Amino acid sequence: MKREEKQQVISEMKDVFSKSGLVVVALNNGISMADTTELRRNVRNDGANYRVVKNRLAKLALAGTPCEALADLLVGPTALAYSEDEISAAKAVCKLAKASDKFEIAGGVMNGKLIDVQTVQSIASLPSLDELRGKLIGLLQAPGGQLARVAKAYSEKEQAAA
Repeated sequence: MKREEKQQVISEMKDVFSKSGLVVVALNNGISMADTTELRRNVRNDGANYRVVKNRLAKLALAGTPCEALADLLVGPTALAYSEDEISAAKAVCKLAKASDKFEIAGGVMNGKLIDVQTVQSIASLPSLDELRGKLIGLLQAPGGQLARVAKAYSEKEQAAA
């Protein structure tokens, strides 16, 4: 990799570390290239990103970002899953960790705070923003539907009495 390419990777990752709500470090011991491509596709479908970056370049990119605490987790063959929201990346990596014994979560950083594996798993169990919106809309629509049924019943009762 040429010096310009390294600088570009560092710049891109610095931007990722600055903007991401959650960055998770995963240990990918012996995952094939085909499996890595499949992992990327699945992570992207879950609303997150997955990238394998050399630890040295990632550590250089971490300097001066809210994710600086990740540096200690970057040991051995690692990959980074990240998302702007705090839930998508956690859901994606936890799903991958359950599916593959070669994929292991090391920890992560959420909003500048170092988190452990259990915290990542807890975050993954939370409903996504879209799921919460759907539940909220359902709750708001339910009373309106009940009110309409009551009004219809009264209307039918009055028509039957007349």
